[in-house]
Amino acid sequence: MSKPYFLLVPGSFAPAPFYDDLVYRVRAHGYDMKALQLATAGLKAGEGRDTPPATMYDDAALIAKEVEALADAGREVILVAHSYGGMPATESINGLSVQARKKEGKIGGVVRLAYKTVLVTTLGHSAAEVLPPPPADMPPSRQMDENGWLHFTDNEYSASICFSDLSREEGLYWHRQFSLHSAVSFTNTLTYPGYKDVPVSYLLCEDDLVIPAEIQRNEIDMIEKEAGSKVDVTSIKAGHCPNAGVPEKVVDWLLHVASL
Repeated sequence: MSKPYFLLVPGSFAPAPFYDDLVYRVRAHGYDMKALQLATAGLKAGEGRDTPPATMYDDAALIAKEVEALADAGREVILVAHSYGGMPATESINGLSVQARKKEGKIGGVVRLAYKTVLVTTLGHSAAEVLPPPPADMPPSRQMDENGWLHFTDNEYSASICFSDLSREEGLYWHRQFSLHSAVSFTNTLTYPGYKDVPVSYLLCEDDLVIPAEIQRNEIDMIEKEAGSKVDVTSIKAGHCPNAGVPEKVVDWLLHVASL
């Protein structure tokens, strides 16, 4: 049996190259890995302003198409999701688990969901409902343009929150890689509970200021209740983007997940 294929679903505002270093590190251990370019994220800040923003469901369809192609080639897929990516990743795997495909006489499929400090919820609810409200004494750090694309209004503040475990200079370096993101994607509700189909692993980032640890723990409790099975939890000292702050710990986690 070949090693599982890591398919990474990015967080909001994050184009695929944001994860290049992580992909390189994982491949160095002999695993195939790819970060998807989501439909809801512009390749660069400013791109996409003249086109209607994609939905979370568009992202889910894109993920499903990629998973199906890998499965048809006989690959077992670990679907790795970061932040917002938890929603479309969860939505996408209807009929694509190894068990579901085996019942249809097909090979390959998703063997596990690996959530890396994500937004995920129950049926009928959206990512926006999981996020904590912004501090009352702070102006909004994101703004929607006339076409429905979100952009950052205060890069210094946003970088300090997203990359709270990095220096100011490092945080701004990573923050400059962000793109626009579809506003409507945060309001699209979950219609398929993929975490009931396959085992789940969760990388809990204790110092995350975007999705605080308490929210992450609530998500883990929710998944265990809904799925009726334990979540494999790894807890680390890291901010919201551990691929930037502690990439070696993310690699260790992924190698652990692959061994389960």
